Amino acid sequence: MFRDLSFDDYSAEEPPHTLLDVPFVPSDEKSVDAMLELAALGPKDVLYDLGSGDGRIVVAAAKDWDIRAVGVEMDPLRNEEAKEYAEWVKVSHLVSFVEDDLLSADFSEATVVTMYLLHSVNIELRPRLLNELKPGTRVISHAFDMGAWRADERLQFSGVNIYKWIIPAKVAGTWEWKRADGKVCRVELEQEFQRITGKAWLDGKEVFLTKTKLRGDELDLSISDCEDSYPISYPMRFVDNQLRARVPGEQATSAIRLPNKTT
Repeated sequence: MFRDLSFDDYSAEEPPHTLLDVPFVPSDEKSVDAMLELAALGPKDVLYDLGSGDGRIVVAAAKDWDIRAVGVEMDPLRNEEAKEYAEWVKVSHLVSFVEDDLLSADFSEATVVTMYLLHSVNIELRPRLLNELKPGTRVISHAFDMGAWRADERLQFSGVNIYKWIIPAKVAGTWEWKRADGKVCRVELEQEFQRITGKAWLDGKEVFLTKTKLRGDELDLSISDCEDSYPISYPMRFVDNQLRARVPGEQATSAIRLPNKTT
């Protein structure tokens, strides 16, 4: 078992609308454990398993991590099996199973989403995951990726990839804040999933944006006044449509997103 952060084998193809027909292939116990370990579950998490089948991921999350877990499954017989399994393991008080189409079911309260679907279904789900889940939510997929949305982490386990994405905050736009010395920083950020590029200004003069890193709701920027000067770091957190300093330092005020210019 090892972490492998090379993404050369990703497919960027985007298939057309998919008719949902996912065969039931249960995850083995060790794969379930690996998925839940990669999710880094905590006591406040709420896990949704999309296409939950016989409920083994949902039950394992409740049994081993003592968290609330919800299974979404279209097949009523599978749901009945899952409920019986949860009762047998004595975790019925922590789990529930919803008979619904996973492409339309409400999973917005989730802090962790797990799935073992198909690549085409992952792509179909991708816009909903990005738009309906809170920044910082973890998405774990057994075997299949998300095309152009590259994973934040990838675990290779028994010859199969397990992928982890962290829902990124939407930080594209123009932001402005005041430094501790009174100077005004401004950045213009472009965003493709968690990948951030952009430009920076200091008191109206263009300077160097030397680092951009977005992980969930945490954004790290580094700005240098000139090409050979030591960059200043700004660790921020996206909260209520502002970028607030995560630690005291150079950032004196929260960064405010400026309205788009119109012509």
